Amino acid sequence: MQAVDAGSGNALERFFKFKQWNTSLKRDTLAGLTTFIVMSYIIFVNPNILGLGGDGLPFAAVLTSTCLVAGIMTILMGLVTNRAFAIAPGMGLNAVVAFSLVAGQGLSFKSAMGLVVLEGVAITILVLTGFREAIFKAIPLELKKAIVVGIGFFILFIGLIDGGIVVAGSGTPVTLGSFTTVPVACALFGIAITIVMITLRWRGAIILGIIFTTILAIILNYAYDKAPFGDATAVIPTDVIAMPDFSLVGAFDLGAFSKLGVAAAILWIFSLMLSDFFDTMGTLVGVGGQAGYLDEKGDLPDVNKPLLVDSVAAIAGGAVSASSATTYIESGAGVAQGGRTGWVAIVTGILFLAAMFISPIAGIVPAAATAPALVIVGFLMMATLTKGEAEAEHDTAEAKAAINFGNLAFGIPAVLIMTIMPLTYSITNGIGFGFIAYTLIRVVQGKAREVSWMLWIASVGFLIYFLVPLLQSKGWV
Repeated sequence: MQAVDAGSGNALERFFKFKQWNTSLKRDTLAGLTTFIVMSYIIFVNPNILGLGGDGLPFAAVLTSTCLVAGIMTILMGLVTNRAFAIAPGMGLNAVVAFSLVAGQGLSFKSAMGLVVLEGVAITILVLTGFREAIFKAIPLELKKAIVVGIGFFILFIGLIDGGIVVAGSGTPVTLGSFTTVPVACALFGIAITIVMITLRWRGAIILGIIFTTILAIILNYAYDKAPFGDATAVIPTDVIAMPDFSLVGAFDLGAFSKLGVAAAILWIFSLMLSDFFDTMGTLVGVGGQAGYLDEKGDLPDVNKPLLVDSVAAIAGGAVSASSATTYIESGAGVAQGGRTGWVAIVTGILFLAAMFISPIAGIVPAAATAPALVIVGFLMMATLTKGEAEAEHDTAEAKAAINFGNLAFGIPAVLIMTIMPLTYSITNGIGFGFIAYTLIRVVQGKAREVSWMLWIASVGFLIYFLVPLLQSKGWV
């Protein structure tokens, strides 16, 4: 038996190269569990969004489709790329499908998902022709650094919102939440205890923070008669097994062209594609920088592999009516836990597939317990901005990660990227404003030739993307 186990371990080492990435099977397994727990909210949030308050898709079927596409495509990502990226139906993209295409444009869900499938096909073509990789490499290094930091801000902001620490204000856009409520108290406890464990250099600090906070949430939920978290989370489930519902697999059509018209349908495909395109690009740069995947130019070696898997995931998400699936910024949680190889993704994917059958267990962890993990992960990603300077202070290493804010061509776009991402809850919006600002400043400086033609195309595409609401309001599309 030991010989068999040793043989299996050696096979995994040869394939995933744990030692090369300074990790281990145990650490990457724990990282995969961490990523799944932090991402598991999508199992229940996606059905709620696509359910449209009972007027949309059935909850159980969307839950199955969500887990199915997340599980299969995340496993594929791990096998193809040997990187710790995880995939699931994209937040924001699912809202576009439900509220804009179905509720707003009057499409059926089948027709809306058909547009998602076509959007995935379009992105896949861009990957296969090398266009998507070319844009990835055309982004100046300083803007790539800004994207990493911006995503860090975004993740941290999500954590503060999920934990109830920051809420919408009455006289201000945001303000502090009420620290007298149980969920917020749990989130603050989680942040505090995770900071303590991070400071003490505990390897499992993030996952332990989630576990300890969940235990506290369960205790307090029962102590207050399930008033703080309700009956859905922070409870011990009465049922463990829930049989999956595959009724939405293959439920899509191309009826949007007849309903909306060819021009409007193509414009919607373009909007979905652009959002998916740059969300993934930002995630690969952000998580890749945190994991040490990027080279000295800020590029991701063999970037076409994760891009191709991500593009196929968009097709798969539409084909099973889960909305477009994309690479998740929450992958950074597993990376922060020390995960580095594709084994992290495989563990995450297996847990998503298992969640189709054990969804009651997956629902135990409340948002207040995962919020602290997002806050810490956001900090770790933002720390890349001064990582090089910290190394230079203690060693002889040269500072590599700083952004020259004194150079307007980089400083203004960087600030726009880092602020618009979290404040609009969109990676794409931040990158779009940054690209447009960079191109504009270079033109004014008389250095238009320094802007790659790829960035020119991207900037024009973003202008069209941002003008879509105006075009629609005028009835021009």
